[in-house]
Amino acid sequence: MGRRRNSQRRPKKPDLGHSAQAVSPADDRCAIRYGRAGAQGIFSASEPAARKRYRILAVCGLLLLAVGLVFGQTIDHGFVDYDDHLYVNKNPHVCGGLTPQGIVWAFTQSCEANWHPLTWISLMLDYQVYGLSAGGYHLTNVLLHAATAVLLFLVLQQMTGRFWPSALATALFAVHPLRVESVAWVTERKDVLCGLLFMLTLGAYLNYVRHPFSVARYLVVLVFFALGLMAKPMLVTLPLLLLLLDYWPLERTAVAARENTAVFGGRRLSRLSPSVRLVVEKIPLFVLAGLSCVLTVWAQGQAIMSVEYLPWGWRIGNAVVSYVDYLGQFFWPAGLAVFYPHPGVLLPIEKLVVAAVVLAGVSAGTLACWRRCPYLLVGWLWYLGMLVPVIGLLQAGSQAMADRYTYLPQIGLCLALAWAAADVCRPGPYRRWVGSGASTLLLVVLAGCAWRQTSFWRESETLWNHALACTTGNYLAHFSLGSILSGQHRSQEAMAHYRQATEINPNYAEAHTAIGVVSFNAGRPDEALDHLRTALQIKPNYALAHYNLGIVFAARGQLDEAMRQYRAALEIKSDDAGALYGLGLALQACGRVGEAITQFQQSVAIRADHAEAQYHLGLALQSQGEFDEAVAHYRKALELATRENKRALVDVLRSRISLYEAGKTHRQPASPPPRPEH
Repeated sequence: MGRRRNSQRRPKKPDLGHSAQAVSPADDRCAIRYGRAGAQGIFSASEPAARKRYRILAVCGLLLLAVGLVFGQTIDHGFVDYDDHLYVNKNPHVCGGLTPQGIVWAFTQSCEANWHPLTWISLMLDYQVYGLSAGGYHLTNVLLHAATAVLLFLVLQQMTGRFWPSALATALFAVHPLRVESVAWVTERKDVLCGLLFMLTLGAYLNYVRHPFSVARYLVVLVFFALGLMAKPMLVTLPLLLLLLDYWPLERTAVAARENTAVFGGRRLSRLSPSVRLVVEKIPLFVLAGLSCVLTVWAQGQAIMSVEYLPWGWRIGNAVVSYVDYLGQFFWPAGLAVFYPHPGVLLPIEKLVVAAVVLAGVSAGTLACWRRCPYLLVGWLWYLGMLVPVIGLLQAGSQAMADRYTYLPQIGLCLALAWAAADVCRPGPYRRWVGSGASTLLLVVLAGCAWRQTSFWRESETLWNHALACTTGNYLAHFSLGSILSGQHRSQEAMAHYRQATEINPNYAEAHTAIGVVSFNAGRPDEALDHLRTALQIKPNYALAHYNLGIVFAARGQLDEAMRQYRAALEIKSDDAGALYGLGLALQACGRVGEAITQFQQSVAIRADHAEAQYHLGLALQSQGEFDEAVAHYRKALELATRENKRALVDVLRSRISLYEAGKTHRQPASPPPRPEH
């Protein structure tokens, strides 16, 4: 009875396991200083609600305007000669539109050493709407980035209760020149899509935290997190980031310890310490992150550089240097390029020592003031932690670093800088005016730099020339420029760039293959064979080198060896339409027409816009007496050849169709070999 009377006399304490809004006056003063929404909320109590909404809408509108002014120019840009053809305009799955078969492929297959089905689906949806008009894909990227910026502002000001620091941090993120690669490059759809889902995950987590425990709210967090991982596995560190946000600005650890309340799992976890409870709460998120890591390693496979080629010591060294280089680019975004060559084991020791000292110094400084300025520690750890998946410890590709990798990690730096500026300007109105003017000037300068950086992405030749101007030893830039010049029939200039690429990197199989192709087209088949064989010695599982070697052997009349090379290419890449077409031609030349028809049919099924394959399939069918079906393929080939302005093929096809319509047949000529590719 006594216990019951005590319970009646004492008011019931609110459950603060998921809500950090009810605070004492002392706590409220702490919240105002450190940035958490306390009793005063985001605005003063006397400020009208309508004015609050107008200020929020005004900032959102300005963010949208800034993103549009900086990145809107990309709507007039085309695809660039750097993976855009692999992701969009020459990808048969994307160019098939949004279909059940395409969705199944996106979820069940890895492509370009990645597993990100949601990104593929978004590109398929764009193709469904825009076809191959590059402006539509760019527009989607810009809209996704704009939405990400607006959501970041809303999440920050709801989490922290600080309006202007949230606006400044978001603006720094939105218009910084380092964002250009993620927004202006169609292939990097995965960045902006992942960024939007990251913000939705943070918003859902905030909604979960600010209310009593709910399984439904927690499931929303899991769903958005899973979708983000399926856009890009960059989010695998998000559970750790949420633990940082629990410390500041949400202060869940302090509240749970003070009130002795349970979090995820209810009272069953009440005996655990507050910190342990918050970690247990994240276990499902850690499981999803682990599954994503496994899928990523499976998808990247041989793309991950071996430890024998690049030892752990050099990987860690490059990671340390890259952390500091990214930090430098954040404060001085000059000389940004689409590709930065990896130094390998040639990393200067003095540069590594300086970088290590800088990292240690900044880390020590943020730790020293973690009580007085917790935002500095959280922002710094946000930056360090989110870069871990792409810092080069598991090296995939030959880049040392990439601007796109900073898309989400550098939000931490934006947050730390904005809150530090707000604290410096807090003491008086004079400082606030100076701070406002300096912030506005900084944002205008950054937006101008970002606009200029975006202009380099207008077309491929400008992009790679800019990369050569900003970097040294850039073999990929030389190779890419060679490919562009070769496509413009400027073979001598292309060959000069290809040779420079091999001088910088003698083990660059792609450049040796390209030299082989140019040599073959110039009538030097022996030189072509030498370079193609060198490419295969460097990279035995290089399908394109096998395919081009098959073309060279076919031109020399060595059909058995040509077929062996085509089949080797197909073992590596079973959906290689060019290898199927070349194999069909070789079989046709050997009199094995039935087998040739099978190869041609598979080729046009993968790449229906290949005029020559449609034509030769028609020839093979005609030789078998399948005249109606042959003419159907002739008509398709004529449509494609007319569109591509292939006049010689157009004349041949019109002649064959006319003869068929006149009731005559035509003797099948010898089939020329396909042209090599690089």
